Amino acid sequence: MRGMIDGDSGAPARSHTVSPHTLSELIGSIYDCALDPSHWERTLAEITQAISGESAILSLNDLRHDRLLIEKSVGWGQLGFEERQKHIPEIHARLSEWLAKGPSLDDPFVASRQLQPDYLEKSPYVQRCLKPLGIVDIMHQFLVYTPSHFSELVIGRHERHGLITDREVEIVALLLPHLRRAVTVSNVLDAHAIGRVRMADALDALRIGVVLTNGEGSILHANRSAERMLQDGTAVQGTSGILSAKAPAASRELRRAIRLAARDEVMLGKTGLAIRLTGPPAPPVLAHVMPMNGSELRTRLQPEAVAAVFIGPSMTAACDMTPVETKEYLRRRFGLTNAEADVALEVVKGDGRAAAGARLGITATTVRAHLSHIFEKTGVRRQAELVRLLMQAECELTGAAGEA
Repeated sequence: MRGMIDGDSGAPARSHTVSPHTLSELIGSIYDCALDPSHWERTLAEITQAISGESAILSLNDLRHDRLLIEKSVGWGQLGFEERQKHIPEIHARLSEWLAKGPSLDDPFVASRQLQPDYLEKSPYVQRCLKPLGIVDIMHQFLVYTPSHFSELVIGRHERHGLITDREVEIVALLLPHLRRAVTVSNVLDAHAIGRVRMADALDALRIGVVLTNGEGSILHANRSAERMLQDGTAVQGTSGILSAKAPAASRELRRAIRLAARDEVMLGKTGLAIRLTGPPAPPVLAHVMPMNGSELRTRLQPEAVAAVFIGPSMTAACDMTPVETKEYLRRRFGLTNAEADVALEVVKGDGRAAAGARLGITATTVRAHLSHIFEKTGVRRQAELVRLLMQAECELTGAAGEA
């Protein structure tokens, strides 16, 4: 057998092109999974076919309660999947080593690029699991990575297709924000409940707010939680029946996301993913926008709706983690020291460097020095960018997952 396992790329890597139509179909299928998780196997098969993969696994793990919230796979077979489970400690060890280096979660772990040939030749996982299945390369794309939740998409590449190339990485990158959004929404909604009762009753059972809108942002339906939020007006409002955020920047992104959802869900990308609706010093309230008019499955909830906006203060991981857990996450995720993690955690509160220094008992000069190191390690240049980065990294999916 040739390929990654034997230090040879095997068959020449094929040139891949994904047409706009195929990409649109894939993204539509991903969003259908949000409402009906039973579609994940079919959608994973479509994704692997588009990138000439052989197998795929999608998982979402609730680490706090030691349970799998989502586990879907194609191409492994029962015996292959059972054999893979025996090697989970080795898999997690290699992934943990890589994540400790602080890569962007948008960058995938590709075995042929991250592991040395001599390691692959001795690896029990490679030799006993992957090699018998003809898998020559593995790509892990992380969807969620926090102390409370972990989610990933794993793609296996067969020897007849050769190693994973930049083209496959690029295709998965295009799908990444849509996968993240679908996993979030899938875990918030009880799709089976929606099938059993009226849509309004199913949405009213959710503790987070859900607003269905048309392309202009007109509110077509708001569940009970959303109605309370609209009446309160702290984060969102419904002036003249149009959904908007109290913070001007958030309102602009919300409008843009809704218009993109109405016009072209492919172009939605990261727009509308973890929008912070409130500015400091108010507690964070986040929103996720999901397109609704791409299929019969989604339009059955509300035929005129083009977007579903999921809103809630619990969609921040800071509410789902203790300060100790959050600090450990920041240290592991970005390679921060304890002191730097303390400063980063205080900065997220949004009330300035002086207040952060006062709470930590350090001078403003020391805060600035720590921030300089934090900026270098996280790749941002300004404090506002750091707040957004940390909020997105911690809040992007986990709070919604915790509502399931």
